Amino acid sequence: MAFKPLANRVLVEREEEVTTTASGIIIPDNAKEKPLQGKVLAVGPDAIDEGISEGDTVVFGKYTGTEINLDGKELLILNSDEILGIIS
Repeated sequence: MAFKPLANRVLVEREEEVTTTASGIIIPDNAKEKPLQGKVLAVGPDAIDEGISEGDTVVFGKYTGTEINLDGKELLILNSDEILGIIS
């Protein structure tokens, strides 16, 4: 992949949603919501200054970012101020 975010932008891959409940009930695709956390794949120079780095797991808002398809993967471009926190 040859994508480098500019300024304070961050490229994120959403984490897979759990498809079954604790009791074993399978959740159909049309009832699932998109996950609100993901792994950072690439970081712009200004986002690095804000403490975000590649490999971080971040939490973001439900209606934030821009979805793109790169190399057959559905990815999300976020501004660093749209990231709510980093999971450690």
